[in-house]
Amino acid sequence: MKQSTKKSMSLNTRNTLTGIGFILPNFVGFFCFVLIPIIFSFVLAFTKWDGFTEITFAGLNNFVKIFSSKVFLNSLCITATYTVFTVALTTVASLGLALLLNQKLKGRNFFRSAIFFPYVASVVAVGVVWNNMFQPDYGPINQFLRAIGIVDPPAWFASTTWALPAIIIVSVWKGMGYYMIIYLAGLQGISPSLYEAARIDGASSWHMFRRITVPMLTSSTFFVVMMLTINSFKTFDLIFTLTEGGPGTATTVLAKYISKALQKRCQHGYN
Repeated sequence: MKQSTKKSMSLNTRNTLTGIGFILPNFVGFFCFVLIPIIFSFVLAFTKWDGFTEITFAGLNNFVKIFSSKVFLNSLCITATYTVFTVALTTVASLGLALLLNQKLKGRNFFRSAIFFPYVASVVAVGVVWNNMFQPDYGPINQFLRAIGIVDPPAWFASTTWALPAIIIVSVWKGMGYYMIIYLAGLQGISPSLYEAARIDGASSWHMFRRITVPMLTSSTFFVVMMLTINSFKTFDLIFTLTEGGPGTATTVLAKYISKALQKRCQHGYN
């Protein structure tokens, strides 16, 4: 009895050490490259430091300065606008595509791959393609708008009014393929028996979508919205490639504002 107990304890110890061995590298990486930089950045926000001279305590001066800056408040408003529209449109588009490509259609695997491809495409390549697509004079989008009777189509990336909507369109196009895959995985996890029972009870397609599909996709939707929100607030490379934050400050989101502020002031605590 004692021998079997020792063997089970030995096995449990071995399993515990194996688990720690798998977790420890991730924990060390998270601690060194995520947690410590976050803590350092938080502490740095209360200091004045240019990266070379001695760090001095600044109290709340950095926060007072940043919230009294019209440029910062403008970039915050632009970021919020970009985030709201990108999250909403990408969620709706990706769910719609997932519902469509979850049906038994010919060539659906091809269309799934084609729609997913922009997500893995280079941001620089995407920027070059869409700059040509939105080109005011010879771009195919404006050519199409002229063909349907719009005499003076927008200048898109050169317009303070249309630059942000154009970037939102590109963001939705680039990201919807990935989130479509998330929704497809969620749809394929719903039991067909639920739909069969609903059909027997006389439920319409709309009622099945509302009462079965949407509730069963709650976790997928939560993940999609959270990831889109985080990525929208972090966006920099696409905007830098398409407009560099212009024209003027029309597309200067927070990440671009921080980059500009760091180049001008070199005040790490402020940034």
